[in-house]
Amino acid sequence: MTPLTSASLRPETRAVHVETPSLSDARPMSVPIYQTSNFAFDDPDALVEAMAHPDGDFVYTRYGNPTTHALETAVAGLEGGAGAVASASGTGAISTVLLATLRSGDHVLAQRQVYGGTFALLTAFADRLGIEVGFIDGDDPAEVAAALRPNTRMLYLETIANPMTRVIDLPAFLAAGNAAGLTTVVDNTFATPLLCRPIEWGADIVVHSATKYLGGHSDVISGVTVFADERRRREVWRHAIELGACADPFAAWLTIRGIKTLPLRIRRQCANAAVLADRLAEHPAVASVRWPGRADHPDHAVARGHLADFGAIVAFDLVGGRETGQNLGKGVRVARLAASLGGVETTLVHPASTSHRQLDAEALAAAGIGEGTIRLSVGVEDPDDLWADLAQALPG
Repeated sequence: MTPLTSASLRPETRAVHVETPSLSDARPMSVPIYQTSNFAFDDPDALVEAMAHPDGDFVYTRYGNPTTHALETAVAGLEGGAGAVASASGTGAISTVLLATLRSGDHVLAQRQVYGGTFALLTAFADRLGIEVGFIDGDDPAEVAAALRPNTRMLYLETIANPMTRVIDLPAFLAAGNAAGLTTVVDNTFATPLLCRPIEWGADIVVHSATKYLGGHSDVISGVTVFADERRRREVWRHAIELGACADPFAAWLTIRGIKTLPLRIRRQCANAAVLADRLAEHPAVASVRWPGRADHPDHAVARGHLADFGAIVAFDLVGGRETGQNLGKGVRVARLAASLGGVETTLVHPASTSHRQLDAEALAAAGIGEGTIRLSVGVEDPDDLWADLAQALPG
């Protein structure tokens, strides 16, 4: 029988089997997009082995992919972690960590001021999976010991809380959680690894909505979870592939591209936030301003202790309540009324009716979110243009 060669194949077969080119000594300047669901093997044993380990040969993109692996390596390096798992979204990262770590009957302690989606996940788990949830104010690390139960397993915190920019004493709270033997999880989305690296303060797990600052261009949905130790990463990876929360290679590539300019963007956005926070504080239509860089922020001293800068989120309360807060978005022309944040463009939103709509009036008040609260995500535009836009949209 004549041996099969590329030249001997019929057109119908050759059309399907396009050869992957070899690059020899050349290296691409950009991480290639491995837009493939499947990887082929010559050795059946190698295929079996690849499916059993997160760091072996790539076998199926739900298990791992060269492009998503490059993203994981990049963010783990920025955070100082042992490894990472990329996911389809920030919420996918959070839910995977919770499902992989908690069991029915467990108790989780969470910071009261958390992202509305996280609050919804925790309450949904409590209702459906029998997981108990308790909230702490974040004023004193002693709250952790006081709230402990025999079944407490996790402490969940945010570096800069969404949306009121609360900055708790992260090193002290992590120390309290670790002393109690809890798995400590920190959402570092608002700070990014450029402003804070929670693993250096004792966090076990760090989660990111990479949709926000890591991607930075409002064109990708992705998430990344970073782990202080390899054992925990492997454990969560096994749950991630079962849940199907894997990142798409193109989304991973877009996030990698965004990370390349992260230091430049964060520096500019923090500087712009400082300008706008000060000018908002002087406007008669603004009742109060929350930005950790201002001396009147209740956590300013704490923020100076473990943040390299103060972030690009400014929360402010408008005189007039909910109606005034909801109407502000109608008047802006440069800033955009949009639910998400962290991009190069400035966005604003009324949390009580959008990002934190899952919270009832009591929970909103407990989180410090007022009826007229606005969350401003400051972009990289000229600060004078941004202020002129806000000033003409503010009432009065």
